[in-house]
Amino acid sequence: MRYFNYLTNEEERNFFYSLPTQFNNYADKEVIAHAIGAALYMPATKDNIADDLVTGKHEGLVSMVIDLEDAVGDNQIEFAEETLKATLIKIGRYISIGLLHADDIPLMFIRVRSVEQLKRLLSFFGEEIEYITGIVFPKFNVETGGEYLKLLHEYNKNKRSTSSTLYGMPILESSDVIYREKRMETLLGISQLLNEYKAYVLNVRIGATDFSSLFGLRRSPDHTIYDIGVIRDCIADIVNVFGRMDNHYVISGPVWEYFKSDRVFKPQLRQTPFEESMGRHGRILRMDYINKYVDGLIREVAMDKENGIIGKTIIHPTHIKPVQSMLVVTHEEYMDALHIMENEQGDLGVMKSRYSNKMNEFKPHMTWAKRILFRSDIYGVLNENQNFTCLLAEERESAIV
Repeated sequence: MRYFNYLTNEEERNFFYSLPTQFNNYADKEVIAHAIGAALYMPATKDNIADDLVTGKHEGLVSMVIDLEDAVGDNQIEFAEETLKATLIKIGRYISIGLLHADDIPLMFIRVRSVEQLKRLLSFFGEEIEYITGIVFPKFNVETGGEYLKLLHEYNKNKRSTSSTLYGMPILESSDVIYREKRMETLLGISQLLNEYKAYVLNVRIGATDFSSLFGLRRSPDHTIYDIGVIRDCIADIVNVFGRMDNHYVISGPVWEYFKSDRVFKPQLRQTPFEESMGRHGRILRMDYINKYVDGLIREVAMDKENGIIGKTIIHPTHIKPVQSMLVVTHEEYMDALHIMENEQGDLGVMKSRYSNKMNEFKPHMTWAKRILFRSDIYGVLNENQNFTCLLAEERESAIV
């Protein structure tokens, strides 16, 4: 699996200074954690997932979550589990006859609804679980979280030596996390628990839809999650606990739930990056994305990144490329990171950047530089004078002609 592997050789040369690298379920844990990117949710009752992978229906798909929780009705649980098993068996069959290559399978996760269901699934699945990267734990707290992680530890301890590690991804979305009087105690308790099982924890994910429901709130397509004060404050505390460099986890942003809506306010998607990249065609592309109601998504991903959050839960295939394109490292970011790393020996403390538009302070910016270089391996580095819009334009040729 590799990001943007659908581009032609010419497009790769035009867009990328450094191409993304390959990865799969057997990659280093930190690579997988950062590579999850735009995780597309699909209900476990969907019976054509394997066929969609063969046909490449969702171009650019790199990670997906097969949902056994909210997307499945209470009366469909057994059917959903059977369908999921059949899907994984079918994927294995398609690999064996050459219709699929194992390295082309997206990172796949299962969101379970309870500890009891996870126990059942770990017994229920056979070798087909090899195609699963990890388990998503909803409404994660100290009590149920400990049971989830204990099960995960036991599974990995007893698995075949050739098997890939089965990871876990907790979702923080319960009242104990969002309610101010309980929040810090809960977050510190969860942090202590995750640290005990850190080898198996890929992401800390934020479930802002459940948070919002506790206050009867829902962001509109014209606003980001950071415009809702109680959610913004909670996200800040989650980053404070899990994003600090002495206790760092990859934190993934909450779902953007709109893919079509009636606009009320003036769109806020900036013209500049589109015009810089494509001129008049860029303005057309911008309006096309505004009309697709993903301008709010792009602004929210930008805010996610500014807050140290990498990756996002998505619920519609049209969100794959906007989220992924925003995670690519720009040439300027890359040059700054290299500049900082090259001067870590301590001879200098600060120097003008190679773009001559900022000061690089080598000690304070060192951690940022390391994170940029790590992300550049996974998502690639754009050529000079290119920005994220070039990766959106190739699918919009009909709108530009």
